[in-house]
Amino acid sequence: MPSLLLTRPARPVGVVTRGTTNPNRLRRVDRYLTGPLGPLLRGADDPFVVDLGFGASPTTAVELRDRLRAVRPDVRVLGIEIDPQRVAAARPLAGPGLDFRVGGFELPTGGRAPVLVRAFNVLRQYPAEEVVGVWDMVRPRLAPGGALVDGTCDEIGRRATWVDVGRDGPRTLTISLRLGAFERPSDVAERLPKVLIHRNVRGERVHAWLAALDAAWLAAAPLASFGHRQRWIAACRAVREQGWPVLHGPARWRLGEVTVRWEAVAP
Repeated sequence: MPSLLLTRPARPVGVVTRGTTNPNRLRRVDRYLTGPLGPLLRGADDPFVVDLGFGASPTTAVELRDRLRAVRPDVRVLGIEIDPQRVAAARPLAGPGLDFRVGGFELPTGGRAPVLVRAFNVLRQYPAEEVVGVWDMVRPRLAPGGALVDGTCDEIGRRATWVDVGRDGPRTLTISLRLGAFERPSDVAERLPKVLIHRNVRGERVHAWLAALDAAWLAAAPLASFGHRQRWIAACRAVREQGWPVLHGPARWRLGEVTVRWEAVAP
């Protein structure tokens, strides 16, 4: 795979990915965009959002526009793809609040600064050493207070993780799982963002985080008779009481989601 450092600046920055996607695959991260990150969009002077690398089908870009309208009815979503054929196939679905354009990590927005950039299952296909460079390319193009959400999920969206990257750098890591569809929280390890996936080894912070979640989940086993949700909430509460910088509370945990500050898992 060619290095981003060898890509000519005059052309879209990046390489064509596999582009596989499925309807409703990104529902978990979209729920986060309208939840904890909802205030960013709600308070934005310009409710402009980029779906970066929407893939072979524009379905998830359409879903993103529709879901964000619940927060800002006047939201404008721009789907960006490096493959011109994918953009041409998507354009018939363009309409109010949704457009498509050829481009890459340089974000060809005509100078318009997005408040949110969703880049899902894109950087997973790049060398890990290039991830921070991509973040550094996108960060200054964000609107003040904006966020790049770099994440990965399985094919049907039951297991997902993402990093919230602000203009000053990464802020949080979120894990989102379908309750009842895993044995241990660490089952999500194969879907960690590319910047962390090779760091899940003893001695690394992200490995310690997953191990703490596993231990709390096992300790909460007596609550299983009350349902997976109650067991997960108890596990999230336990790791926070142990000193992990866990954000939010039961309203998010009950969704199978837990967010921790970046410094707790940073490589």
